[in-house]
Amino acid sequence: QVQLWESGGGSVQPGGSLRLSCRASTSIFSLNTIDWYRQAPGKQRDMVATVTIDGIIRYADSVNGRFTISRDSAKNTVYLQMNSLNPEDTAVYLCSALTMAPDSRRHWGQGTQVTVSS
Repeated sequence: QVQLWESGGGSVQPGGSLRLSCRASTSIFSLNTIDWYRQAPGKQRDMVATVTIDGIIRYADSVNGRFTISRDSAKNTVYLQMNSLNPEDTAVYLCSALTMAPDSRRHWGQGTQVTVSS
């Protein structure tokens, strides 16, 4: 089973920045996609950023222009740089990976808390 470890969460003021890290137990190029999701209290879990094995990147409209996803293959790590944070970004952020066919299974990290408040 693929294991994922998130880190980098914390508490910041509006307008601040954080960088989240997701380290995988396997090469990130053995994974079809690596994604960042977030879930706030009382809300559904939503995808915020994704990168495919061939480097295609997409963002949710709510974070586009503020968040940046990137990869460091030597460290088996994917990052999420979050700038211009606002209180609506407060959530548990989870790293997720989709394995390749035929299994096509989704794996999840434990999550890291991000809190944005004045």
